Amino acid sequence: MITAVVRDFAEALSDGGKLAGLDVGTKTIGLAVCDSRWSFAGPSETIRRTKFTHDLEQLRTFVGREQIAGLVVGLPLNMDGTDSPRTQSVRAFARNLLPLGLPILLWDERWSTQAVERAMIAADVSRAKRAEAVDKLAAAHILQGAIDALANLPPAV
Repeated sequence: MITAVVRDFAEALSDGGKLAGLDVGTKTIGLAVCDSRWSFAGPSETIRRTKFTHDLEQLRTFVGREQIAGLVVGLPLNMDGTDSPRTQSVRAFARNLLPLGLPILLWDERWSTQAVERAMIAADVSRAKRAEAVDKLAAAHILQGAIDALANLPPAV
């Protein structure tokens, strides 16, 4: 099932292109970008959320500036893989991104923020700097997981 969804996303992007990762929170949206060959993802910026129309315009500007071909949106599933109210909210947010006209892949983001937080604590990053960077680093973590899956897709049958 997951392979079919990832394969459909890859087929929609048959010409490749840069991808953006989104870590959608209630107050911010962390953004990350990967190279057009889908090799590595890096953090980019954090958008402070306001009204959706403003958020969409900020994303439209980002997509145009970075020449983004597709979006990977982190999906906050429960630990057992089921949906939560937050999951439903992110699914609705992703549906509302359709006017951007880009392929969208919802990617399981369980543990992304915790993994990034642990890495920053291990690197002795101050609490203030962690708070500033966690969303865009979580977006990069989400995007890297997706591009790793894209790179390891089994051949189509």
